[in-house]
Amino acid sequence: EVQLVESGGGLVQAGGSLRLSCAASGFAFADHAVAWFRQAPGKEREFVAAIGWSGASTRIGDSVKGRFTISRVTATNTITLHMDFLEPEDTAVYYCAEAFRGSPSEDSEDYALWGQGTQVTVSS
Repeated sequence: EVQLVESGGGLVQAGGSLRLSCAASGFAFADHAVAWFRQAPGKEREFVAAIGWSGASTRIGDSVKGRFTISRVTATNTITLHMDFLEPEDTAVYYCAEAFRGSPSEDSEDYALWGQGTQVTVSS
């Protein structure tokens, strides 16, 4: 079965760090960009970060710039979202998504396959 599986969510205090992982099952990310989006209760889905197929190009959302980074390891077929200096406003369900193409995009319409999401809760 082709799917994306997120892990690493949890509860953390403000100022802390978390690492979210996205693993591909049943296929390889190979030539596709991968992104993280998030959605908080009552809010629209928001772009967080994306990385191109080679790992050389990334995009980071304005609300997390300077605090979050994204990386990929082809050998393990894994994408990691590194979240530092977390704030209560970062509380949301975080989703991993694979793009149709190789270039990173901030538009959710450019992403074909989505994971089930992992909850991140930041306490003040």
